[in-house]
Amino acid sequence: QPQLMESGGGLVQPGGSLTLSCAASGLELDYYAVGWFRQAPGKEREPVASISTGGDLTYSVKPVRGRFTISRDNSKKIVYLQMNDLKPDDTAVYYCAADPGLPTLTEYEFDYWGQGTQVTVSS
Repeated sequence: QPQLMESGGGLVQPGGSLTLSCAASGLELDYYAVGWFRQAPGKEREPVASISTGGDLTYSVKPVRGRFTISRDNSKKIVYLQMNDLKPDDTAVYYCAADPGLPTLTEYEFDYWGQGTQVTVSS
């Protein structure tokens, strides 16, 4: 079964930065749109950002706009989420997901998911 894997999570102080990475096995990630989602304890999973196959189209949700940047390096077949000015409300498990179509922020349109990486923002 195709599988995605996230890395780069950890503990960071408010105002700090982290970069998450998404790689895949069982599929060629450069042929897929990729989205980042997150789920905080006791809350539903929510979209964060998405990027098209070639990287020319990107979308993000208002709570992270101006702070988070999604990008990809198709030569390395890796998708990144650069997170700056992190806030306690950003604490969540972050997931990447792949969709063989246009980028969206709609969770049900993504076919393949990773197991998540924990991001904790705390003093």
